[in-house]
Amino acid sequence: MGILYIVPTPVGNMEDMTLRAIRVLKEADVVLAEDTRTSGILLKHFDIKNQLLSHHKFNEHGTSAGIVQRLLAGQTVALISDAGTPGISDPGFFLVREAVRAGVEVQTLPGATAFVPALVSSGLPCDRFCFEGFLPQKKGRQTKIQSLASEERTMIFYESPYRVLKTLQQFSEVFGPERQVSACREISKVHEESVRGTLAEVISHFQEHEPRGEFVIVVAGCSAK
Repeated sequence: MGILYIVPTPVGNMEDMTLRAIRVLKEADVVLAEDTRTSGILLKHFDIKNQLLSHHKFNEHGTSAGIVQRLLAGQTVALISDAGTPGISDPGFFLVREAVRAGVEVQTLPGATAFVPALVSSGLPCDRFCFEGFLPQKKGRQTKIQSLASEERTMIFYESPYRVLKTLQQFSEVFGPERQVSACREISKVHEESVRGTLAEVISHFQEHEPRGEFVIVVAGCSAK
């Protein structure tokens, strides 16, 4: 029986690729990629000449059964996403669940993921936290934020540059403008930056400086009364 490897890829800097990740991708019978064009650049950089198959959120329900059959037949399969660790706000969960149900061994390599560096460098408590990923874009968005008003753990969100300001303003309305926040952008890239302060201060910053790049927003939990 084969092994399904979940392989993290760099979120910014190519040097964040691990030696083990390179070896696994070279040795796998097939590499599943969220976007074969994006992953093709990565593989070429590390001189990995391997078969790439498309596996993304729009086709994963259809392709997973065939992949599990490959694994049961003894093939080694490696799954990568465009950046970071598959399954964390990326395709991966469905395939892992199906592989586990079929009795296939799943090994996830340690490696790059955007929220951990953002959390640790935020200056906010990181002993207990909750990862919320992307908020719903429309329906259920406000309800979701309201439900976190009394959350005491540090909260982590992913956000696009186009919605950062709106999201921070919505947080301010629900959590209060004095709640501490760290907005980290372009993690592991040349222009990595963390803007820290109260929600009011960070909102003011982004009203003057247009947000650019993908964001991880780390928000302090509600102080226990």
